[in-house]
Amino acid sequence: MLVSATDVVFVNTIQLSTSVGKDHWGRNRDQTVLLSVYLHLSPTFLDASGHTDNVEDSVHYGHLTKAISSRVSQRKEPYPDAHALVEDATKAAFELSGDTVDAVRVVVELPKQILLADGFSVEVTTPKGDTTRDSPAIVRVNDLVLPVLIGVNPPERLAKQRVITNITFYEKARAAHTGSVDYPDLVKKITMDIDQTTFLTLEKFVLEIVRTGCLASPDIEGVTVRCQKPSALSFAHSSGVEITRKRDAFI
Repeated sequence: MLVSATDVVFVNTIQLSTSVGKDHWGRNRDQTVLLSVYLHLSPTFLDASGHTDNVEDSVHYGHLTKAISSRVSQRKEPYPDAHALVEDATKAAFELSGDTVDAVRVVVELPKQILLADGFSVEVTTPKGDTTRDSPAIVRVNDLVLPVLIGVNPPERLAKQRVITNITFYEKARAAHTGSVDYPDLVKKITMDIDQTTFLTLEKFVLEIVRTGCLASPDIEGVTVRCQKPSALSFAHSSGVEITRKRDAFI
């Protein structure tokens, strides 16, 4: 297997505080933001600093952190959503790195965006010469934990058990959008469906969530859902099912 040369400078999980749409209680106020940025540089660009041992021959990640943090803190208006923050951080990264970067990948995590979930994130990779609106996004809802009546064994039909659900939405480039996707509302609908389910199998349970996600908007091209039952097996961490489907599988 041949491996391609790659050079990446990144800053992982910059902690910021800013207003990014509504929090999980529906309030427009500052919330914690965890922002990561990856500069995908021209192949072998880092050879220079690798040979000279001089940071000036690279892209200084301290300067990158400061540029993004300053841009966010100096913004006078709230960000309407996470996509807008991704766009702002991407612009700052391209301005700092200039022609040395082939693409910028930004991940914005909002721990307080979705009630009952451990986190919500938007990830966009933007090639040089494009804007974030020209690039598709990956939207994740992490560790949505709900009690569910599910299972084929008699004891499982008597009481609800914890099911941990992770959902990944593959979103079209925003330039091709027909509208905007309200993910908090979409996840609220999914959790209401989950609360009412009495499916026997995780397979059916997961496929129905995938179906709901895919049909929620024409701007969603596909969905991956991964569900785990931590209490299903005595000598295993969990058992689970993961399904990925494109939207056209349900049309």
